[in-house]
Amino acid sequence: MWLKRKVHIMNKTITFAKRNFLEMSRDPLSYIFCVAFPLVMLVIMTLVNESVPKESVTIFRIDNLAGGVVVFGQTFVMLFTALNVATDRGGSFLTRLFASPMKSSNFTNGYILPMLLVAEVQIVSTMIAALVISIIVGNTLSVPGMLLMIVTCLPSAVMFTAIGFIFGTLFNEKSAPGICSVIISLGSFIGGIWFDAEHVGGALGTICKCTPFLYCTKVARATLTLDFTWDAFFLPLIIVVPSAALMMILAVTLFKRKMKADLS
Repeated sequence: MWLKRKVHIMNKTITFAKRNFLEMSRDPLSYIFCVAFPLVMLVIMTLVNESVPKESVTIFRIDNLAGGVVVFGQTFVMLFTALNVATDRGGSFLTRLFASPMKSSNFTNGYILPMLLVAEVQIVSTMIAALVISIIVGNTLSVPGMLLMIVTCLPSAVMFTAIGFIFGTLFNEKSAPGICSVIISLGSFIGGIWFDAEHVGGALGTICKCTPFLYCTKVARATLTLDFTWDAFFLPLIIVVPSAALMMILAVTLFKRKMKADLS
């Protein structure tokens, strides 16, 4: 009986997750921002790297750049998570579902799981593009490192998805994307994706090291180069995992409260 009940709950979650994945797949912008745009940035920054003296800028070298672009792509997963949740909340679709036998866990998992799948597709597509670029420019990438990123970059994907879920719960479909755009710009900058944030001093350096964005980038880069040292990989991962868990707990809690408020 217990197993049958669990299977029934899981089926509800899978059905809702399929619906959300199909809704996103029908939007051309999701392909542009979640897949195409990160790959375009990968190519552009590689061209920049090839246009400057080899030792002057190493941040755009493909083994450094690819990990940063993976994290950059995950910020757009955050954007579309917020947009999906906010749009459903703004219409009558989610209100009707609140009155159904579905529980809050069905809703939260139904929104989060397809976005994590999108994040994994992003990682794979970025790594394939990075491998092709590395062959063209004559740099070597570690294939085991590329495969490991599917696992090690999952916590950062969870964190960004949870942040998007929070914004989608708190704001409407007009406000949520704008706020996410600010986080995308801020996260890209202080996350050290486009510049070497680790060697920046002063207030900016302190801000970079006090947010989890930089550590998401460090985990991705360390994995790709197989640099599994304490400072490069394990310490950043220890920071990212609790950050992802905290954001997810906050997202689920806020959504449950919003769900109860809408039902009352």
